[in-house]
Amino acid sequence: MFSNFKRLSFKHKNNKFSYYLKGNINRFLPSIIFQAKLKHKLSEINKFDSEYVQKRVDYYNKLDKVCELSTSVSPISELKLGKKDKTYFFDTYEYTRYFNPKLRASFLFGDVIHVPSEPSIVKSRPIDGDVGNSILLKLDKVRHFLFVNDKKSFESKKNMLIGRGKAHQPHRIRFLEMYFNHPMCNIGQVNRNINLQFIASRMTISEQLEYKYILCLEGNDVASNLKWVMSSNSLAVMPKPIYETWFMEGTLIPNYHYIEIKADYTDLEEKMVYYSSHTDEALKIIENAHQYVNQFKNKEQEDLISLLVLKKYFVKTNQTD
Repeated sequence: MFSNFKRLSFKHKNNKFSYYLKGNINRFLPSIIFQAKLKHKLSEINKFDSEYVQKRVDYYNKLDKVCELSTSVSPISELKLGKKDKTYFFDTYEYTRYFNPKLRASFLFGDVIHVPSEPSIVKSRPIDGDVGNSILLKLDKVRHFLFVNDKKSFESKKNMLIGRGKAHQPHRIRFLEMYFNHPMCNIGQVNRNINLQFIASRMTISEQLEYKYILCLEGNDVASNLKWVMSSNSLAVMPKPIYETWFMEGTLIPNYHYIEIKADYTDLEEKMVYYSSHTDEALKIIENAHQYVNQFKNKEQEDLISLLVLKKYFVKTNQTD
């Protein structure tokens, strides 16, 4: 019972009530108001570092040639709120409402780990390979884009690795098999449907912030806790990521923004011992992580980049000049 109560802890959480309230209000505001503002919104690029903004736009939207969408792709006016994927709808509509509703776009919501056959708006994509058809937008942000204000210093934290999460995937289960009873680790799964030997009590983010090292293993796509961990005074510990989102996980530098461990996890203890005895290097990684996170905190700039990503999508799919 107490474990379930922890799921309701609002500290270090985005306000979902406010998020859904704003999303529902936006649905009933006339979109023509926002369409009239688009030109002005895009002109605000002069308020920021335009080279940096364009670099991010081109990172999210890698389309470099004009192409045609298939006739099965619907106009954005047909994007409707359904019982599922509500956050994806709200996050998409926040920006599509600025554009002509007759423009067409393909949307793939959820944990997408494949590259679609034609240009599509997605939350996640593989890092490697030709991912030009996977156009990233900041989706499901109320869950994924969470940052914390950690007042506890790295030096004063427990010298252990903490890890909590659901473990359905083979790679997560393998990590539990290797380190569940390790004296340097406090890890466990919170789902109770399989592998009951690895079940551990839930922990709030505040409780996890008591530890120097926090495990950030990818799940169906990215590690959803990576953003708040990198904003804290703890160190993110993970293998090199395979997938990425708006957070641009593909640009993270190993042992500069996070502690990288091997894909087979065999050097975990070695890495923890090293950074525990090289505090200056650990603190530098935390500082670098904070600087990386800061680039996502300017809401006005994030809005501009999102609009430019969509504009480029419509231009590169031969729908507008």
